[in-house]
Amino acid sequence: MSKPKPPPADEKRIRSLLQKYNCPVPYHEVRTRFLGNIATPAMSVSPMQIVKGLWGGELPEFDSLDAVNALIGALVNGLWNSLTRHQKRSDPFRLTSASSEPTRAGIAAYTLMRREEIDGFIKGLFNGQDDIDLPEKARASLGAIAELRAMLAGVHALTLDETKVASEAEFATTLKLIREMTPIIEREVNTIVMACTRARRQMLQYPDFSGPTIH
Repeated sequence: MSKPKPPPADEKRIRSLLQKYNCPVPYHEVRTRFLGNIATPAMSVSPMQIVKGLWGGELPEFDSLDAVNALIGALVNGLWNSLTRHQKRSDPFRLTSASSEPTRAGIAAYTLMRREEIDGFIKGLFNGQDDIDLPEKARASLGAIAELRAMLAGVHALTLDETKVASEAEFATTLKLIREMTPIIEREVNTIVMACTRARRQMLQYPDFSGPTIH
């Protein structure tokens, strides 16, 4: 009998708590950082450690034990557990949806968000290590994601450069092309999640199993 699917996280409440405690990591990046850490083949995964990492390694100050429980409950019992569902092919992960205007500011904000999502996923995946054993499919997808991140960073920098003149039509075309990258990023992220999920199960069954190391 299969386990029941974790309920969706209360996004509004989580955003409110992150803002209340001045979390330096935006919500969209928190999601991908958690997902990367859920997927990582590293066996030393601790949800509490990655939660602390959102504030640089230590939890923020609280007024009461209830406040501590509220934050941990929202992030671990809520968001973390909700994201575990994406280890199944039938329930793929989706990046944070966002509406953007075809303007310099709109494109800059959109590309920054996507870049931060990629950075968060990779940070969670590597779990504080400089190198990590990844399956071949995951390595290939990680390379593709790195290329997409570089493209996003380039567009972001170019868009912020006000000496570069562009028409409304050019901004609209750029935004359209950048938006078309979203499903590609999602596909590569989900490929990594599924490949690493299988690899982790193999390591649990066969402790001597190892894959290639990526630096």
